[in-house]
Amino acid sequence: MTPLAHDRYCDEIAHQIRQLRAVVTSGADLSATVPTCPDWSLEQLVRHLGGALRWVELMVRTRAEEEIPEERVPGAGGPEGEGDAAALDAWLAETGEMIVGTLREAGPDAKVWGWAGILNAGFWARRMTHEITVHRADAALAAGLPYEVAPDVAADAVDEWLEIVEWSQRTLPDDPARELRRPGSSIHLHATDTGSDVNAERSEMGVPPPEGWGRVIDLSEEVVAWRRGHEKATVALRGPLTAVLLAFYRRLPLDSPGLEVIGERELLEFWLERATFG
Repeated sequence: MTPLAHDRYCDEIAHQIRQLRAVVTSGADLSATVPTCPDWSLEQLVRHLGGALRWVELMVRTRAEEEIPEERVPGAGGPEGEGDAAALDAWLAETGEMIVGTLREAGPDAKVWGWAGILNAGFWARRMTHEITVHRADAALAAGLPYEVAPDVAADAVDEWLEIVEWSQRTLPDDPARELRRPGSSIHLHATDTGSDVNAERSEMGVPPPEGWGRVIDLSEEVVAWRRGHEKATVALRGPLTAVLLAFYRRLPLDSPGLEVIGERELLEFWLERATFG
């Protein structure tokens, strides 16, 4: 599957950091537990994310040929003291300028170490886009604030997650994703509020486009196979694309308003329990 353009990822990282800064400065309780990451407070989540961005920035800027230990990343821990929203906001702003500037300067093809065997800066632009997109949802949920994401970014976040599951099945022998095999079973993800990313192609062929965006995941083999489109499946998850994304990333319960599970719910729960990595 074709990812988004490198500049699109850079733009989205900058946008998501601005949105995360708005959460930090909204007056939200920084000590509040993040419901979807209960081991962290909101402030710890923000520090984790900023530290990860600075880690990637250092690797891309230095064209690292191997993983750099996190303790060698300057400023990765965030500002001194706790509970200072202004200091945390300033640190995030600086972090955003650093990572976006470095990724733009490097371009997608610059050689850099990567854990999924994709050794270029483009891998990190995509990975950090979706890292911050999903963790910004965690922050918004913790702060009780609304959350939305652009359709192209949400769709690509699902695609990247499916690719990570494939990589985990092939590479990590002890990962729960290796258990994701159910011969004859499939999952259909169906977003009802946005056009399919194959609509233009289908229209040119004179074929009426299906309603909404869709992905079909086949669990018949040792490694999952997935494709774009709409097909009858063992179970379907339907709803607005943002909600489908968050449910697929285990950020929203399957019975959340606007979501609908049609068919064998147990299969979808089976997937969600095991579709992970590391």
